[in-house]
Amino acid sequence: MSSSGILRVAIVGARGRMGRFAADLLGRTAGFEVAATIERADDLEARLRAAGVRVALDVTRAGLGFDHGRIMLGCGVRPVIGTSGVSLDENARLDAIAREHSLGGLVVPNFSVGMWLLQQAAVEGAKAFERAEIVEMHHERKKDAPSGTALDTAERMKAARGQGSAEIPIHSVRLPGLYAHQVVILGGAGETYTLRHDMSGPEAFATGILASLRHASTAVGVARGIGAALRP
Repeated sequence: MSSSGILRVAIVGARGRMGRFAADLLGRTAGFEVAATIERADDLEARLRAAGVRVALDVTRAGLGFDHGRIMLGCGVRPVIGTSGVSLDENARLDAIAREHSLGGLVVPNFSVGMWLLQQAAVEGAKAFERAEIVEMHHERKKDAPSGTALDTAERMKAARGQGSAEIPIHSVRLPGLYAHQVVILGGAGETYTLRHDMSGPEAFATGILASLRHASTAVGVARGIGAALRP
């Protein structure tokens, strides 16, 4: 936080759909200031050091989150990684780096509160049903498949079942007319249990983005998911 109590934030990937939404959101939310907008062609380390920010929000393309998070921590900046593709191992490595420097951050596969709630129910369901599959559906412009959210859901469900449990199949759909949707179907003898989440626009991410930035500004260690930011 600055001396005025304003949280100064750098947005990495500010020209993308999520970056533009985040910049608008922070610009109209009291207590936040967009202090830097950074693009792929920029020198990330130099721009972060020049900006003097406390937190950086990464919403670049899939696969860059870990490297960007490591650079941010090296600059003394707390990362909120909203980019797909940060593995559990990479998350643990970021957590270790952050703790060495008494910093914190957050890796967020999905900023939606509804998706976070679906994942909690899916984890509980995975303990009760031996079989489950995930169907994730997105607009045709989404390049990564499966989505980071679906992978994160499957990882959480598998962990709940314990070591040696079977992989959870994920089916990806990319079609015009869709935005972001996920269905988890769990099956047992004589019954199925179906969980579904639908998004129609990025507005669903607003609560999670703001909560994640606030959490990262004071956290020690890099947690995973918005649960750490939403719990009192």
